[in-house]
Amino acid sequence: MPVTDLLERNHKLYGDEVALVELNPSLKETKKITWKEFDLVQQTSSSPYRREISWSVFDEKANRVANMLIERGIGKGDRVAILMFNCLEWLPIYFGILKSGAIAVPFNFRFDAKEIKYCADLAEVQVIFFGPQFIGRIESIEEELNRGRLLIYVGDSCPTFAESYRELVADCSSRPPMIRLEDEDDAAIYFSSGTTGFPKAILHNHESLLQAAQMEQKHHLTGREDTFLCIPPLYHTGAKFHWMGSLCAGSKAVLLTGTEPETILETISKEKCTIVWLLVPWAQDILEALDSGRIKLSDYELDQWRLMHIGAQPVPPSLIRHWKEYFPKHLYDTNYGLSESTGPGCVHLGVENIHKVGAIGVPGYRWECKIVGPDDEEVKQGEVGELCVKGPGVMTCYYNDPKATAEVLKDGWLYTGDMAMQDEDGFYFLVDRKKDVIVSGGENIYPVQLENFLSGYSKIKDVAVIGLPDARLGEIAGAIISLVDGAECSEEEINEFCMGLPRYKRPKKIIFADVPRNATGKIEKPLLRKIYGAEQLVAQQNRG
Repeated sequence: MPVTDLLERNHKLYGDEVALVELNPSLKETKKITWKEFDLVQQTSSSPYRREISWSVFDEKANRVANMLIERGIGKGDRVAILMFNCLEWLPIYFGILKSGAIAVPFNFRFDAKEIKYCADLAEVQVIFFGPQFIGRIESIEEELNRGRLLIYVGDSCPTFAESYRELVADCSSRPPMIRLEDEDDAAIYFSSGTTGFPKAILHNHESLLQAAQMEQKHHLTGREDTFLCIPPLYHTGAKFHWMGSLCAGSKAVLLTGTEPETILETISKEKCTIVWLLVPWAQDILEALDSGRIKLSDYELDQWRLMHIGAQPVPPSLIRHWKEYFPKHLYDTNYGLSESTGPGCVHLGVENIHKVGAIGVPGYRWECKIVGPDDEEVKQGEVGELCVKGPGVMTCYYNDPKATAEVLKDGWLYTGDMAMQDEDGFYFLVDRKKDVIVSGGENIYPVQLENFLSGYSKIKDVAVIGLPDARLGEIAGAIISLVDGAECSEEEINEFCMGLPRYKRPKKIIFADVPRNATGKIEKPLLRKIYGAEQLVAQQNRG
């Protein structure tokens, strides 16, 4: 069954109920525009920009998009890209693409013009929906993109090189298109983070999307009365498929633009959010604001907030212990996954297992896991190896890249590239990315273990550990440390704290600087290695 069936079900059963809310506190004024069933609500200058649509409007808008694409010759197997910030149009366009039988191709909104062109060519995209923020990037490569491609602008004042979304869909039918979708039909292409060069195109079928949706609802028991707060970008599998728990339940979700602690808590309070997915930096910012007294929980209505969960990166146990000091009644879950596994949840902690914080958890709903050594044989319990997962959410392939596909898909198992170990209770612990392991003097050092250790120091807000070149040892561990606002700390103080680690694991270089993270919260370690690795080489040459 395709996930589009869930949208049509919600239209029939809960048509007049709110499906999606768009909230942008940085915008204070807008005008009233009535276009068919789509209404931008008049705001006062003191109110944030807020729009909402019902399940029936959501489904009807998706049908209009699908019928428009079909009229323009787009059909099964064709690729249609979305390059937009989170907004109320995003998901109806995505579902409209699916309903047409085409393949939805979300683009990372941080792509520069060169990456947009590369990914459009790699995925053989025929249509690109894009928002106002991307006019400049699209215009700079418009001649190349326009060769056989339809460029559709979603916003006011359509540029001359594109066609207007509103005008294209205004007169299209709101009835479902007569396109039959099967589980094995291709559905979506997502892109890898591109940490080893340009991104790979990850192809999923409709079975994968439904698996992700059903798994999310099952893991977090999303019900009709829940309201999910979605802050991360919808182009990312994490945000999309966490939201799909709301699709399964037929419940409301809020798309929030803004990550300030005050903005998040005010939205939870006013919109009565019950489930919130945070990235590590946002949770850290909330805790720091509470610790400093800048915000007070008593200023918000948060009793309905029942679950906070985190994914996209390793979660320091100290962070969750600190979180429970302020929110003792919260359920908590850690979600692990990759775009190749339809995003988060192929391994998850489970809300009943908070005593195991630090682990990524156990196999998710309908998933299997194993840990293998270099010979592809399973290692003994307690030993470190590469984590492999198997289930109905595994990608079909890397699009048009059979060599890369063969490297990670073996007998139905997805080789994740993550090093992990399983404890005696059956819980999996992430040790590090295979490519991030530091080999220092013949010893393997796993940066995540050091990051978790250093995160336990009260003055440290964020930390990244990377391998730096060393003439004698090959590599040494370098710790890039971001301090809590207002904190003062010396290198000697950090070294003293690290005496709790075995000697070979202690970071040999301490750098006080910001820790860069991408839009999904992952530490940008290639960037850090580029910056500080080069500095280390220069220092070695000067010493020589």
